Amino acid sequence: MRGENNLGKDEMKGLVLRLAIPAMFAQFINVLYSIVDRIFIGNIPQIGETALAGVGVCGPVVTLITSFSLWIGVGGSPLMSIKMGEGKRKEAEAILANCFLLMILMAAAMTAAVFFLKDKLLLVFGASETTFPYANTYMTIYAAGSLFAILAMGMNTFISCQGYSKIAMMSVLIGAIANILLDPVFIFLLGMGVAGAAVATVIAQMISCVFVLSFLFGERPPVRITFGGYQRVLMARILLTGLSPFVIVAFDSVLIIAMNMVLQHYGGPGFGDQLVTCNTIAQSFFLLITLPLGGITASSQPILGYNYGACQIERIREGQKYTLFLCLIFTAIMMLAAHTLSPYFVRLFTSDAFYMDLSVRAIKAMCWMIIPLGVQYTIVDGFTGLSAVKYAISLSTIRKSIYFCLMLVFPVLFGIENVFFAESATDVFAACISVTVYMKVMGALLKRREAQVAAEKEKSKKATVSA
Repeated sequence: MRGENNLGKDEMKGLVLRLAIPAMFAQFINVLYSIVDRIFIGNIPQIGETALAGVGVCGPVVTLITSFSLWIGVGGSPLMSIKMGEGKRKEAEAILANCFLLMILMAAAMTAAVFFLKDKLLLVFGASETTFPYANTYMTIYAAGSLFAILAMGMNTFISCQGYSKIAMMSVLIGAIANILLDPVFIFLLGMGVAGAAVATVIAQMISCVFVLSFLFGERPPVRITFGGYQRVLMARILLTGLSPFVIVAFDSVLIIAMNMVLQHYGGPGFGDQLVTCNTIAQSFFLLITLPLGGITASSQPILGYNYGACQIERIREGQKYTLFLCLIFTAIMMLAAHTLSPYFVRLFTSDAFYMDLSVRAIKAMCWMIIPLGVQYTIVDGFTGLSAVKYAISLSTIRKSIYFCLMLVFPVLFGIENVFFAESATDVFAACISVTVYMKVMGALLKRREAQVAAEKEKSKKATVSA
């Protein structure tokens, strides 16, 4: 294929690096959208820590909104990669067209739902009477511009899957830089506070959205956005394929919400808000791990999908091997960073000694066994890239269920301040289960693909002879 990278012929080690590194940095930059907001909000005089707790309650709701874009983007891009590998450009264009329409419809539905339910949801999800005004202000403004967030993130996957990893990274970088520059202007210079942070974020996402759509409507990519050819069956397949990454991100949001509820319940009045603030800071650090890690593994999906479509089985195995190696290196570095640099990270949000001590301990507890998470991500996203949805969904659901159970058990057994260790315990158990499934399933999955292609070739050969 044309583009920055040839998914079917380039040397695999270099190909994985060229796609994974920009994707990793793109997601790292993407984290800045939420972290920069939180840093500036945490430093608002007099109300910083309280406002930060309020925005922290919004965090999982915001992530839940954008997860719908991943549902369609990550659902459609592997299917499009497979069609490109098979040389079926028209079918690839049909997939992109259907995904674009789905995202617009999804954005409209999500915006309406959030406006209708946000007040009740914020209170249920961990906002107290003190933090609710800040949460409500941020959520109202963000929801009004959620269309830009969904299109910018979701359609960006169709830039990556065509081999334009640098362009995909640039789209995120443009938005992040805009957000960093606009935050202090709206929050401090214009005196808008929490509302200013939300306005800056929406404008930044709008800029990213315009950049992404301009590229996909332009002449450069082999597969561009077109209109027409909408098919219910195809839309259903896209949603089914993307269900696993959607479940991962959406369930993550639900678990953060559940964590805030647990912290409020066991922490009680006053201390509950303090724990939610610390959890917001700790989750901000954890995003520095999970989003770039997801960028690495998601970048392998076009490689796997393209070569699966072309039935180049050895290249699939090579792609997964190098992706896993990169994930292990990244998680090892981030685990070391959690235990050495977390005090400096926390200081960006607050200088209060109590909040600093508890937040640092929370970060270290969550990242104690983070390396197995790299194994989990590689396996689950690998199955998604091959359109083996049922395995990806099952493994994702198992991991989240384990974490939810441990989140409820740990406060009872070890006290509320040790609930953060539930993440590390989950990472170990889930990785062991995923490796077991992978060893039993992957070989048979690839053999079936070889047999399918062989049968198609034999059928074509017979048809040619008959003609």
